[in-house]
Amino acid sequence: MTAFAPDVVESYREAGEILTTVMEESRAMIEPGVTHLEVAEYAEDRVRELGDGLAFPVNISVDEAASHATPARDDDTTFDDGMVCLDIGVHVDGYIADAAVTVDLSDTPELVAAAEDALAAAVETAGPGVPVGEIGAEIEAAIEARGYTPIYNLSGHGVQQYDAHTEPNVPNRGVDRSVELEPGQAVAIEPFATDGRGKVGEGSTEEIFELVADRSVRNRTARQALEQIREFDGLPFAARALDSSRTEMALRRLSQQGIVKGYPVLKESDGTLVSQAEHTILVTEDSTEVITAGLFD
Repeated sequence: MTAFAPDVVESYREAGEILTTVMEESRAMIEPGVTHLEVAEYAEDRVRELGDGLAFPVNISVDEAASHATPARDDDTTFDDGMVCLDIGVHVDGYIADAAVTVDLSDTPELVAAAEDALAAAVETAGPGVPVGEIGAEIEAAIEARGYTPIYNLSGHGVQQYDAHTEPNVPNRGVDRSVELEPGQAVAIEPFATDGRGKVGEGSTEEIFELVADRSVRNRTARQALEQIREFDGLPFAARALDSSRTEMALRRLSQQGIVKGYPVLKESDGTLVSQAEHTILVTEDSTEVITAGLFD
């Protein structure tokens, strides 16, 4: 894999700067009485104001929820005393920065520290030629040192132009045989820590979707929804982003025809708390660069 072109690096850096600004502003809003929708809409509007667009809908995952949770159009759920994972993705010219922080409203600071320690250890270890299994071992050790368990069936991932989840996968546990990081890769490293067994399963809620096959449809409502979906450039989108009074029906039809794919909320199987911390790094010829630096200062 070749090294990054200078203009690509600048796009990644700009995306990272925008994400850091929006993350700081958005996580400051998370407090009892504020709705999930208020935070999500604020963050998404700020991303559009400052840059090219969202890499995916703002994820707000609380307590046992680990990923893929975003509020519905009319969601009036408020923050209370929970563990809140805030995950935001920004793109500039399609080049993606992806990061997450945990806001602790549950008085469980050690669980938050476990994910943050693991991220710091992973970033310190990462570099060209480093096996991703070695990074996973550092994540696992840091989380266990705090008395918690990594979520084994979630992993970090590559990010490429207009593609928020690519190779390589970065495990949250040690793996003996694994691929090595290569110059020219952008990688989102995201440890998850839990006081449960360390495995997530699919919940029943599904608010995030992605276009997977662009073809014609006969139903008028579904066709109108598809016209809007094409504007997301193949990136994931929230159901509430569609301007339709019959969004649920349109998405159901498109899902049945294999045109869009839904992402159910992923929940820790024991129903226990989950924390998350995430940076995006660029792997260069001789080192790495964290494009979302400053989130955990």
